[in-house]
Amino acid sequence: MVTLIQKIEQIRDSRWFSNLTTFIIIAYASVLGFKTLGEVEQNYTLFLKLADYFVTIYFIFEIAIKMVAEKRFLNFFKSGWNVFDFTIVVVTLLPLEQSGFAAVARVLRVFRVLRLFTARPELKAIIDMLIKAIPSIIDIVILMFIIFYIYAIVGNFYFHELPSGLWKDFLISMLTLFRVLTFEDWTDVMYEAMEVYPWAWIYFVSFVIIAAFVFFNLFVAVIIGEMQKIQESDFHNEIHEDSKKLDLLLEEIKDLKQEVKELKIKK
Repeated sequence: MVTLIQKIEQIRDSRWFSNLTTFIIIAYASVLGFKTLGEVEQNYTLFLKLADYFVTIYFIFEIAIKMVAEKRFLNFFKSGWNVFDFTIVVVTLLPLEQSGFAAVARVLRVFRVLRLFTARPELKAIIDMLIKAIPSIIDIVILMFIIFYIYAIVGNFYFHELPSGLWKDFLISMLTLFRVLTFEDWTDVMYEAMEVYPWAWIYFVSFVIIAAFVFFNLFVAVIIGEMQKIQESDFHNEIHEDSKKLDLLLEEIKDLKQEVKELKIKK
C-alpha cells in the first residue's frame, strides 16, 4: 500500500510537477515584464497582484512538498539547490513593500525567475557543469589577463599620442583591447594606428588571433570536457545500478533454487 509520504515523493519526482513549476515561473516572468509597461500596470493592477499572490502561494506549496518528501527534514538542506530555492522564497516573503525598501522588494521578486534553474533538471545539470568548470575557467581568465596586460603596455608605449586618446594610459588601453576583442569597430582602431605605424596591423591581428580565437576555443574545450565528464559519470552510475540489480536478481535466483532443492528433499 502506497503511503502518503510515498505519494508526495512521487509528486516531487514527477515530470508533470516539474513542467508545471516551469510554466508558472515563465508566466510570472511575463507578468514582471508587463509590470514595466505603465499603462498595463494601471489597467490590470488587480490581476497583477493576484498573479503575484498566486505565485507566492505556489512556491510555498512546492517548497513544502519537497520538505515533506524528505525522510529527514534536515536532508532537505543538504542540497545546495534546495537551499537556493528556500532562500529565494523566504527573501521574497519579507514584508518590504510597505517599508522604505519597496524598491528592494521589487528587485528581489525578479530573482524568483532564477528558480527556473531548479525547476528543470536539464538546466540544473548545465549549471552544475559550469560550476565544476570554474577552476579551469579561472586559470584561462588569468592567462587572458596576462595577455591583455602585455598588449596594453605595448599599445600604450607606441600609440599613446594618437588623437583618439584610446591608448593614453594603461587602463584606457585595456578598455580599447576589450573593444577590439568584441570586434566593435576594431578595424577603425587598427587603421588609425597604421597611419602612424604601418606595421601596427601585426599588433592587432595577433591580438585578435590569440585573445578572440584561441581563448574562445579554450573556454569551449573546458565546457565540453566537463560535459563529457558528467556524461561518463552518469554512464558509470547507470552501470553500477544495473550491476546491483543484476546481483540482487542472481541472489534471488540462488535463494529460489535453494528453496526448490529443499522442497525436493522433503518429498
